[in-house]
Amino acid sequence: MRPDPLSQAFSALADPTRRAILARLAAGEATVNELAEPFDMTQPSISKHLKVLERAGLISRSRAAQTRPCRLEPAPLKKVAQWVESYQQLWGDSFDQLDAFLQSTSTPARKGKTHVRKTKQV
Repeated sequence: MRPDPLSQAFSALADPTRRAILARLAAGEATVNELAEPFDMTQPSISKHLKVLERAGLISRSRAAQTRPCRLEPAPLKKVAQWVESYQQLWGDSFDQLDAFLQSTSTPARKGKTHVRKTKQV
């Protein structure tokens, strides 16, 4: 049984190297060698990461002469963003409840009195 696209996208995004590759591809397409440059790993290792990203639909590869440039595919990322946004209301409500709790438990500042801390001068 093949995992659903959202699960594949989250699995691919779980690795920091793959996230860095996607960040690089957001600036434009790149070859495998260009993508491998900033990493201390072999080209086959980078290729494995690219295969994971490609299976998740996050990137695509084309053939141009002898190179296979990679490009970012934004549609799966949009689905990830939509899924995360569906929980935004929950987070907002939680922060509102925390704020209300903190407001109810804080002590009001003493009016007109300020505390000045004296420091020793050497």
